[in-house]
Amino acid sequence: MGLLTSEQVEEARGEVSGDLGVLDTLVAKGELMDESVTMAKAAQAGAEVIELDAIQLADDVISAVPRNVVKRFNAVPIYVSDDTVTMALADPTDLEAIDGLQVALGKQIEVRVAGEKEIQNAINRYYGGTKSKDDSVSKMIQDITEGEVEIASLGELEADKGTVVTADAPIIKLTNQIIIDAYRSRASDIHLEPMQHTFRVRYRIDGVCHIVKSPPKSLQASVIARLKIESNMSISEKRIPQDGRIQCDVGEKVIDLRVSSVPTTHGESIVMRILDKDGLKLGLPTLGFFTDDQQIFEEMIGLPDGILLVTGPTGSGKTTTLYSCLNFINRPDRKIITVEDPVEYVLAGINQVQVNETVGLSFARALRSMLRQSPNVVMLGEIRDLETATIAINASLTGHLVFSTLHTNDAPSAVTRLIDIGIKPFLVASSTRAMMAQRLVRKLCPKCVAPIQPTENELRSIGIDPGNVEDANYQKGKGCSNCNSTGHRGRFGLFEIFVVNDEARKLIYEKVPSSVLRQRAREMGMKTLREDGCRKVVAGLTTVDEVIRATSME
Repeated sequence: MGLLTSEQVEEARGEVSGDLGVLDTLVAKGELMDESVTMAKAAQAGAEVIELDAIQLADDVISAVPRNVVKRFNAVPIYVSDDTVTMALADPTDLEAIDGLQVALGKQIEVRVAGEKEIQNAINRYYGGTKSKDDSVSKMIQDITEGEVEIASLGELEADKGTVVTADAPIIKLTNQIIIDAYRSRASDIHLEPMQHTFRVRYRIDGVCHIVKSPPKSLQASVIARLKIESNMSISEKRIPQDGRIQCDVGEKVIDLRVSSVPTTHGESIVMRILDKDGLKLGLPTLGFFTDDQQIFEEMIGLPDGILLVTGPTGSGKTTTLYSCLNFINRPDRKIITVEDPVEYVLAGINQVQVNETVGLSFARALRSMLRQSPNVVMLGEIRDLETATIAINASLTGHLVFSTLHTNDAPSAVTRLIDIGIKPFLVASSTRAMMAQRLVRKLCPKCVAPIQPTENELRSIGIDPGNVEDANYQKGKGCSNCNSTGHRGRFGLFEIFVVNDEARKLIYEKVPSSVLRQRAREMGMKTLREDGCRKVVAGLTTVDEVIRATSME
């Protein structure tokens, strides 16, 4: 294969010692890669190479081959049929292992080839490592359900004291591992959902939910009770929704989780939002702005007064954008105060107020008090009612820069929403500086991205005329271990920025319909969400499908 010279082989033969063979010696010296050895063995045996890290093995496949068989022959099952088992081995010429597997399983063996490290990772992942300190969720569930440990009944939990009996230590480890696995998978949310016969666990990764190995229904009550204790909820109260927070150590890093519990037909549903502050420190470019939009946005957030509104549905990244803005303008000479419900990220150098309706601290009351603190910049989590909107408008007119969010489909509709709430059109026109709608789409995985040529129908479906586009860089992810075979890793925004200039103020004052305002905004240079998505498809940053999914209302 041209990977080595005969001199290198002879030199390695002279250095062989102990249990290391020639190949192991060459790999240890860095003259040969493990992947090259795998490819060579596969070519020699005429077997197919498979990338174990890039696939998800089905539960029925894992259960069909016992743990002791997998560990004894150092092989991983990939597919099981009535009379055949497809196994991944590091050495396809190891006839002794193949014969042993055939006898142990009583079926014909089809061989695939995978790297030694990939096989070991897969065994640890699906069957549990022999000496692994950090066992996987699958291993813990298997140990618990096989009776290797005893679980205390829910009645032995000491309600609301934050303590559990010693026998519940496996449940503590299991709940902690669910959180750790989610964080390592780059999940934004963990969903624990009681069904009629199952207890489903899903991770939301890059905006898409993925089902993962779930505990049996019998552990539902114990797992939920443990999470409620960790988040300082009342475990005796199961009739009303509750909210809480958890702080968890992952290696040397501390992560925060916002926890919500809601009673459902088959038990309490728990959703945990993983809050990672590192993404806020990366700056505005990582949000997905093209240079022209970023320049407009930076000008807007650098103004001394006025209101800047970020709009979009739940989960469109509005809060992250606002925090990134605050981080961008956070300087010692500026006083910044926020009112949030709840405070999601704690930022250094910023005064953050948590809304507490039970003691009468509403958005409006907190905002009114904040203005006596002489702030330069005010951030409102959301404008929900007339009172809050009125105070925010007045604050912007008296020399404060106000950031907030609204739930509208596009940027110009924010004007209609404010007027519907009860704000006078002339106040909206004079106070608002810009309105920005946004959506999130998935990025292409940098490890497996490859050029493609979309069909003409695909391009026209999002408004791209193939004849008018030059130097297009259409790309798509093929799927690899880095992106869990999805072809996507991470997300960024599509943006629609409506700058309120003199002409727009006149239209707002005249109370024109939102459709007319939107049309005039486009004539004044506003790029719609779909148009911004088209630019990013042509630039090779995302795919046509992602843009259609995020901007279907257009």
